[in-house]
Amino acid sequence: MGAVTPSLTTELASPEAKITGIFTYPIKSCRGISLPHAPLTPFGFRWDRQWVVVNSKGRACTQRVEPKLALVEVELPPEAFLEHWKPTTDSFMVLKAPGMEPLKVCLNKQYQVVDEVTVWDWTGPAWDEGSEASQWFSDYLGKPSKLVRFNTASEVRNVDPNYVEGQQQIFFSDGYPFLIASQESLDALNKLLEEPIPMNRFRPNILVEGCEPYAEDLWRDINISRFSFHGVKLCARCKVPTVDQQTAIFGTEPTETLMKVRSGHVLRPNEKDKNKVYFGQLTVWNWKDSSAEGDGNMLKLGDPVYINKKFSSPSEAAA
Repeated sequence: MGAVTPSLTTELASPEAKITGIFTYPIKSCRGISLPHAPLTPFGFRWDRQWVVVNSKGRACTQRVEPKLALVEVELPPEAFLEHWKPTTDSFMVLKAPGMEPLKVCLNKQYQVVDEVTVWDWTGPAWDEGSEASQWFSDYLGKPSKLVRFNTASEVRNVDPNYVEGQQQIFFSDGYPFLIASQESLDALNKLLEEPIPMNRFRPNILVEGCEPYAEDLWRDINISRFSFHGVKLCARCKVPTVDQQTAIFGTEPTETLMKVRSGHVLRPNEKDKNKVYFGQLTVWNWKDSSAEGDGNMLKLGDPVYINKKFSSPSEAAA
């Protein structure tokens, strides 16, 4: 039986939504930073997931197994989000966590290399942030740990070529540079929950508002301001959204409710992975089609979101 061609519709050039939240997460699984604007890079927003905490075997630590990472606050200098800013030896990332003294991590220094760092199916060398950072995370998590930074000098981590054509790369993100979610989707979900949850459970990079609930499921070709994005696939959610980001305690929601209304069985009954639940759209920036002008490659709060093509239903979108 031949493959079915997805049904795509082309929309008129009128905004479907606007950006109301911009977030970057410098250290994988630690708290994000809410921003009024952020520079776009081919790897995501600047600084996004450039660091990861690893265990004694070099494997990435995430909230799936270390929920305490949710309480680690990350601060960067405000000027770090200007497009052409370059750090000096006096530029620091500052980390704070309950019961810990603040940790300062220099953004511009000579690095030692750690071999065999593993994030999912990728393994390669990374830059070690040093003994002080290792001791800080080891003490906080109660087990040997290191803080490492993506080795941009030698390493390349491509997104899954089965979903994206061309050279699209990431640092330590799970799979893709950007996650888009809408406020309306969260509002619709919260109406079904006994206790509403904030959007930080889902850790989006781009929060939009003004569309229908779950409209982002269908977005294929997207323009945000003058920048072109491509909707790659529905975001299948792991257990991280069940971690309360204020207490680092696991619960059963929102996964329990999502299983009833947003599972593969509900949204994609003719496809595999019926027990996965979905929230948000994974996207890439078509950076090769963009040219810097005006204020450069910068997304800002209030930027309009245009949808050029969309799927007719979630069952036709990739997942």
